Amino acid sequence: MFTKSKKKRSHKSHVHIDTLIGQHTHLKGDIEFSGGIRIDGKITGTINAINDIDSVLTLSELGAIEGEVRVPNMIINGQINGDIYAMGHIELADKAKITGNVFYRLIEMAVGAEVNGQLIRMSAEENGQQQLQQEATQAGQIEQKSNS
Repeated sequence: MFTKSKKKRSHKSHVHIDTLIGQHTHLKGDIEFSGGIRIDGKITGTINAINDIDSVLTLSELGAIEGEVRVPNMIINGQINGDIYAMGHIELADKAKITGNVFYRLIEMAVGAEVNGQLIRMSAEENGQQQLQQEATQAGQIEQKSNS
């Protein structure tokens, strides 16, 4: 007779934020993180999630990124100028504005979101190749630093 109502929960309610970049902050340089990051400010540089397939980047409508983004899971509501690689799930909210190609495995796009570039779906095999290329690049950067 009495049943519990089951409401569909979005990914937003489960996002754990380890790092917050505030609205009046502008960072120039590359960022590597694991866990959850929320960006309300501006980033100029590449953003990489390292060693964590559950990492989530949340870009609020106040946030902006100028550079390449490689994060397994993303919730985008701000502006990105650069290519995006999402090996897991990407959610483009209504104020999202992407200028660049979006490489994705799963995508959710709200009415009003804008992509000025190509939407390219990656298979699981391509995801593995992208991961290997990223790890090789990171290993090369570490080797260069140690030789300096």
